[in-house]
Amino acid sequence: SMNLSSVQAGMLDKFIEDYLLPDTTFGADVKSAVNVVCDFLKERCFQGAAHPVRVSKVVKGGSSGKGTTLKGKSDADLVVFLNNLTSFEDQLNRRGEFIKEIKKQLYEVQHERRFRVKFEVQSSWWPNARSLSFKLSAPHLHQEVEFDVLPAFDVLGHVNTSSKPDPRIYAILIEECTSLGKDGEFSTCFTELQRNFLKQRPTKLKSLIRLVKHWYQLCKEKLGKPLPPQYALELLTVFAWEQGNGCYEFNTAQGFRTVLELVINYQHLRIYWTKYYDFQHKEVSKYLHRQLRKARPVILDPADPTGNVAGGNPEGWRRLAEEADVWLWYPCFIKKDGSRVSSWDVPTVVPVPFEQVEENWTCILL
Repeated sequence: SMNLSSVQAGMLDKFIEDYLLPDTTFGADVKSAVNVVCDFLKERCFQGAAHPVRVSKVVKGGSSGKGTTLKGKSDADLVVFLNNLTSFEDQLNRRGEFIKEIKKQLYEVQHERRFRVKFEVQSSWWPNARSLSFKLSAPHLHQEVEFDVLPAFDVLGHVNTSSKPDPRIYAILIEECTSLGKDGEFSTCFTELQRNFLKQRPTKLKSLIRLVKHWYQLCKEKLGKPLPPQYALELLTVFAWEQGNGCYEFNTAQGFRTVLELVINYQHLRIYWTKYYDFQHKEVSKYLHRQLRKARPVILDPADPTGNVAGGNPEGWRRLAEEADVWLWYPCFIKKDGSRVSSWDVPTVVPVPFEQVEENWTCILL
């Protein structure tokens, strides 16, 4: 297969089409496998449990949920929302028991002859693991599909795509995360919002996200761990497009270069969105101001203000930035006439509204 480092700027779209877009058979396979597992989780999994367990919904997250899957990467995140979990703390303390039950049922279903699906469970030594990983194979599938199943507290209920969640939900999240010291721990509860944030985007932006993800994977192979999370790069790509272009059609090389320049300028990044939460609620506003004053880079998860997806790994950012700097001289940023591709004009900082500080007046009577 062709190496990205040798692709010319004008050929990036073709490279994405030929090497990064999943083919239709593959997409149908993943969809079919997801349906099998969803049905199992909703209708079958908890029937024999000691206490009645109710699944309120199963939501497909990860790249397959967002529509940014890379060719050959057959993985799916499924978040199982359970009515039995009634708080964030509940999710933290009890997720292990639900994972144990799912695992037990997967083993049992293997022995049923009518069930022609094979599950290969990856054993976890962690007693209260966040997720259960397994592979699924079936006669009608062309390849195995890997799954991560994550139990979660259904704090959002029915998600309305046209309105913001009640800010009190975020106030409760902030309070619990602060008292437990678990920032970003409950992002699974907001999977639908994370998915919707990307799912409705133009096809070409999703292609650019795939290209950036592919570049990130190449860096990972070369540099090893630890690097910033891939999700941070996905959000940087959305930000670059929103601020620099915002059109359905754009020059892919320019978009790619803009993302790499943002990576190089990681020490200045302060990025957040107000699509799902904002500064209107007093407690949420106070918390957001605290988050946005933290050492940069700061990239807040658009669905979960407690998750700074860029934080806590300056060394990983430094290594990635050095690699991005080298890449700017590769053919994918050189035009046919030999000149270099320019980047979009994008800020590294999103302005923060002025923080209103309450003043306490004490009246002393003399």
